Amino acid sequence: MANNIKNGFSAKLSALDQHPSYKWFVLANVMIGTFMAVLDTTIVNVALPKMMAAFGISVDKVEWVITGYLLIFAVILPSSGWVADHFGYKKTYFLGMFLFTLGSLLCSLSTNENMLIIFRVLQGSGAGFIMPVGMAIVTREFPPEKRGMALGFWGIASAASVSLGPMLGGYLIDAFSWQTIFDINVPVGIVGLVATLIIQREYKTEKTRDFDIIGFISMTLFLVFLLLALADGNAAWNTGGWTSNFILSCFAISFAAFVIFITAELTVKHPIVDLRLLMNRNFGLANLMMFIFGLGFFGITFLVPLYLQNSLGYTALQAGLVFFPVGIIQGLTSPIIGKLADKMNPKILIFIGTIMTFISTYLYKDLSIYTEYNDIMIPLIIRGFGLGFMFIPLNTMAINSVPKAKMAQATGLFNTIRQIGGSFGVAILGSWLTRRVIFHTALFGEAANQNSPIFKQTVTNINHFVQQSTGSTGAEMLSRSKALIAQHIANQAFVQGIADDFFAAAFITLLIIIPLMFLSYKKSNYGEKVGILE
Repeated sequence: MANNIKNGFSAKLSALDQHPSYKWFVLANVMIGTFMAVLDTTIVNVALPKMMAAFGISVDKVEWVITGYLLIFAVILPSSGWVADHFGYKKTYFLGMFLFTLGSLLCSLSTNENMLIIFRVLQGSGAGFIMPVGMAIVTREFPPEKRGMALGFWGIASAASVSLGPMLGGYLIDAFSWQTIFDINVPVGIVGLVATLIIQREYKTEKTRDFDIIGFISMTLFLVFLLLALADGNAAWNTGGWTSNFILSCFAISFAAFVIFITAELTVKHPIVDLRLLMNRNFGLANLMMFIFGLGFFGITFLVPLYLQNSLGYTALQAGLVFFPVGIIQGLTSPIIGKLADKMNPKILIFIGTIMTFISTYLYKDLSIYTEYNDIMIPLIIRGFGLGFMFIPLNTMAINSVPKAKMAQATGLFNTIRQIGGSFGVAILGSWLTRRVIFHTALFGEAANQNSPIFKQTVTNINHFVQQSTGSTGAEMLSRSKALIAQHIANQAFVQGIADDFFAAAFITLLIIIPLMFLSYKKSNYGEKVGILE
């Protein structure tokens, strides 16, 4: 009986394989996974203030909800190709969907921040398989003449999730709870799992290379401990600061792992990350630019929701809606910029995009508790155009400098670098925010000298307000007045810290111009194989 069922199912699956629309069913299935994986890089941002309130944690802790996801995403990406080649592309994609769906369910059930971070890592590991393997499946199923269109649809799923993520997350949080941003992944993930089993056919490479276990472990240790050091140097619990034994130990382990990683990747026959690709001048410089881009991009998407909700009193939905135009503008701009990049020097477009992104970030340096809506939206609109100008030409210049035989490895490395840049951006800017908030709190606290005439007059005015609004008198009135002053100082210090972060992020973004100056461009051979790897 079991054999008959199995044989019947196999026959139906084989018939589906031969259907003219089969490849489009596969594409739809892959788009489901892609949408969810990218969605969870953005949807969580608007939930951070609610998570901070629910768990009673500060910025230096909640940032790991984002960093953990991005970091494991980056670690899994370069290894996903080997896993797919060895075990099969269908099995690997199914594994990615399963880990992501299970991680989503467990995130929604988390009762403390440590559980949430651990299950976010589980989510991210699933996403690390879904994205590259899904793209490889689409590329395999479609013939060259239809591959561009297919990848375009695949890209729509990614772009849509970037635009819709904050808005959808904001609605779910306001209407229900922060847990629902993870709950919605579960039914969608189950549909994707069933579709994978029914629709996709298996494929795997007959002969696979040896897995670079030393490279994988050393890369993981290097990134994890370096991020721990960067993120926790200013953490509230770390009274020793940057010279504490914990931070120094993290730096030491990270450095040792880095040395092992570099040595292994340059000596083994089949490295997990082919660092030799970076010897290609254009590709190496493009990766450096993408790393810098990741620092600013993910760092800023982390900061804006915190500011809007914690300082301006925006709801999660209102905070999510401000990001919607960015994705739309970038999506509409990208095809036009892509055509321009084929006809003119892409360096000019990247430069324009960099300057626009710098301006959009720099405009936030004067944020306050009185910043108006237009002052928030205008920089974000500029940012949308800037990303459109920058992203496509940068991708094109990077990939077109690599021979076709190395294309898959180059694409994987390029995306890995971006994710690493993002995790570093959140960690660095989160740590800098903590440091600047402490600085401004102390500064404002000194200014609020209880013996100064200004402070006494302020207390008197607040006392009058408290008395009229609450009816409080005497010591209670004085206590409430001082509490209001302390609250105002804390809020002002947080806003000033956010503004300082944007100032730093703006000039980090501007650093892209330095490697951009050294990119080579020759119209005669652009799009062909160039560089030392030919």
